[in-house]
Amino acid sequence: QNVRIDPSSISFQMWKDIPVPFYLTVHFFEVLNPKQVLQGAKPVLSQRGPYVYREHRFKTNITFHDNDTVSYLEYRHLFFQPDLSNGTEDEYIVVPNIMMMGAAVMVEKLPGLVKFLLSGALASLKQEAFMNRTVGEIMWGYDDPLIDAINLIVPGLLPFKGKFGLFMDFNNSNSGLFTVNTGMKNISEVHMVDSWNGLKKVNYWRSGSCNMINGTAGEMWPPFMSPTFLEFYSPDACRSMRLVYEQSGEFKGVPTYRFVAPKTLFANGTDYPPNEGFCPCLQSGILNVSTCRLNAPMFISHPHFYNADPSLVNAVEGLHPNKDQHGLFLDMHPMTGIPMNCSIKLQLNLYLKHVSGITQTGKIKPVVLPLLWFAESGSIEGSVLKQFYNNLVLLPSVLEYLQYTLLGLSVPLIISAAVLVAMRK
Repeated sequence: QNVRIDPSSISFQMWKDIPVPFYLTVHFFEVLNPKQVLQGAKPVLSQRGPYVYREHRFKTNITFHDNDTVSYLEYRHLFFQPDLSNGTEDEYIVVPNIMMMGAAVMVEKLPGLVKFLLSGALASLKQEAFMNRTVGEIMWGYDDPLIDAINLIVPGLLPFKGKFGLFMDFNNSNSGLFTVNTGMKNISEVHMVDSWNGLKKVNYWRSGSCNMINGTAGEMWPPFMSPTFLEFYSPDACRSMRLVYEQSGEFKGVPTYRFVAPKTLFANGTDYPPNEGFCPCLQSGILNVSTCRLNAPMFISHPHFYNADPSLVNAVEGLHPNKDQHGLFLDMHPMTGIPMNCSIKLQLNLYLKHVSGITQTGKIKPVVLPLLWFAESGSIEGSVLKQFYNNLVLLPSVLEYLQYTLLGLSVPLIISAAVLVAMRK
């Protein structure tokens, strides 16, 4: 009763206005040798940051339906935390010109005239393959005349105007309309997604199984979890993701199950046939998200290409993948299905290459270049943790102790009664 999505349940307020302090941590990869990369050299990268943001989440438009479901929009507001960051939003970083290099690959197979016009527009606007922008501009947007030029040359290629930033749609926005099960009739279905933006499945991928919306919205899960796997739908990754059980443990006295990403999560169809629907693929360890990112040549992966094909790491200099820093995890309280501690980490990558007919791409060799990686992390603490521990760990333990104590006391009483009955006979 207390984990159902019901205004009278203990967990409802936690579900509505998440009291857990969430943080978005961003690391950028600066390109140290942009001129050499244009001549065909291997990119040399330096990790910058972290740039840390306090994340406030809350739900609006909460609407209960007759079929045991509830719809809502969840908004995120981000606030820069200079005391937790290694740098400021005003710092300059050399990164690929995302708009220019993305557009170049996107028009590669279009007629030569289109590429000629784009190349001319790039020259007149003095656009280069790499740009020196501030952290704030790259994240939250900068005015770029190239956007309007591209829309003029190839109408409809970009569905936005004037401004571009990698996290423009992340702040002060919602992640789509989720409709999830309330668990009022069947507690094993609580938090399971019924639809997203009115869809029972997405159409980004090439197979029915890859397009399925499985699991929850990634905040809570049904109670009485088994040490096997959990699933959630991620609008950021445009797909459902399955994490697998790794080990049991404790978080500040609360028993937990740890779930992590399997090595097959971003594997290509050759290494893991069920993932064939996510292709066309390159090496294992990167997911081609161009179909849900305006056909831009974007890929997501684990940070530093952790759990990916070694050729991706070797194609650049400056990456050092390891599990502790770059592996994602969820520590779940199995009885309630509530996460106690979590860190979801993803890396955003851009596919770079020389495109014939566009001189600004120089002699760049094909490479999947990391742009940045980010982690959304949070853990239950303070008064919420104390209430959680008292109600769901301490009290059940005391009751269990009393149960066995009373059982232990009852055994001699039963034996004595039996002896007395026998003596009377």
